[in-house]
Amino acid sequence: MAFRHGVYKSEVPTSLVSPVQGEAGLPVVVGCAPVFMGDISNVNKPVLCYTYSEAVSALGFVHEDWEHWTLCEFMYSQFALFGQSPCVLINVFDPAKHKEQITDEEHEVVDGVITLGKDVIISAGITFKTSEGEAIENLSYEGNYDDEGVAVLSITSTGYPTSMKVSYTKAKPSLVTSNDIIGGVNAQTGAYKGLELVSRVFPMFRLIPGIIIAPGWSEKSEVAAVMRAKCENINGLFTCISIADIPSDEGGAKTYSEVPAWKNANNYTSERQILCWPMVKLGADKYHMSTQVCGLMNSTDRSHNDVPYKSPSNELLQMDGCILASGAEVSLGLEEANYLNGQGVSTALNFMSGWVFWGNRTAAYPANTDPKDAFIPIRRMFDFVGNTFIQTFWQKTDEPMTPRLIKTIVDSFNCYLNGLAAREMILGGRIEMLEDENPLTSLQDGHLVFHVYLTPPPPAEMIEAVLEFDPDYFSVLFEALG
Repeated sequence: MAFRHGVYKSEVPTSLVSPVQGEAGLPVVVGCAPVFMGDISNVNKPVLCYTYSEAVSALGFVHEDWEHWTLCEFMYSQFALFGQSPCVLINVFDPAKHKEQITDEEHEVVDGVITLGKDVIISAGITFKTSEGEAIENLSYEGNYDDEGVAVLSITSTGYPTSMKVSYTKAKPSLVTSNDIIGGVNAQTGAYKGLELVSRVFPMFRLIPGIIIAPGWSEKSEVAAVMRAKCENINGLFTCISIADIPSDEGGAKTYSEVPAWKNANNYTSERQILCWPMVKLGADKYHMSTQVCGLMNSTDRSHNDVPYKSPSNELLQMDGCILASGAEVSLGLEEANYLNGQGVSTALNFMSGWVFWGNRTAAYPANTDPKDAFIPIRRMFDFVGNTFIQTFWQKTDEPMTPRLIKTIVDSFNCYLNGLAAREMILGGRIEMLEDENPLTSLQDGHLVFHVYLTPPPPAEMIEAVLEFDPDYFSVLFEALG
């Protein structure tokens, strides 16, 4: 060291590390959107949206045919009905692939305007012929979509005929399959598609997926299985939960009594699944229950400091009825709803305070009764605290394995857990480094294990009063005479 003469200073790392809070319920939603009305490049690309207008501008929007345009259903529910943000939307509809060609369709020109209809991909190009079939060259026009999503062409040329044969490309979202939703990785280009893009969310946005849904597609067991797998291993580090629907059409469950058999036959039995039946409606709009439950969970989290310790059960949904896929109304009483809950299926109930989400259990119940796997809020709290631990101490990776490092981790996380307990978000928690979990062979290999004890509060699922007739109170009759 160089010779020094005078007064100097130095610094040491802070002995307590501030926790990096994990995302409680960031929705990652996979489905189809009319991107030809927005940014046509948003195909198999995670899009982070904080506002309704941002989502519409990026992916396009129509307020109908949500059976095919499932991301539009989610966008309207999440932003308009529940007012929640942000979310990550992944559109798998590809205008270059999922399309059909419309040739020589006859149209009248009214006041210089041709109205083509919906799902027209204007950017793919449009050609014109006279009614006799002769090509019209160099016809200029401006193409736009009206508020209903109808393609409207305003002719800017002069001398055009009043009737034309128009050829154009039309979107055909019905060509999208489960394989598009599941996606994968292109062996040649390395490009990610579909649900495989869940692993790109954190590297792109530094946000951890909290809820994975695919409205209209999670009813298919092969899709739900991949959703579950993604929840269990995001970037090899993080975990989250998914929300799936039981179909209520042919091949699904049309009555509540058919639900358990369908659930078990299709293997919807994971602790990382919230399972819903049937669909819900608001006015003329039909929603997959998973769509509304996602917004409800985000709303519930936000009203509890963005910590997912409160169950979404018995909280208000934005609906006015339960329905089957056909639109037929479903009437469930408390007994029927509780029967579904006892089978690990959540539903909607109109009993005391309007239409509420009804259910605290994951799809693992009743086969798995471990509280951390069976209760929705406890499962989510274990994910939340675990994800927080990873984010907080990632900065300590590759630091020298010294008593100071161990003490920093233990003291910092105990402070964090004590804070959760003080706010009654957990009943208690602590972190320890146990000698029997850290053998010499592991320590000399650079491997540290910390044991986190955690008790999130279970929901008060049943509150019971025991009434007893007490004859001793007849004494008041005689006390009144005295």
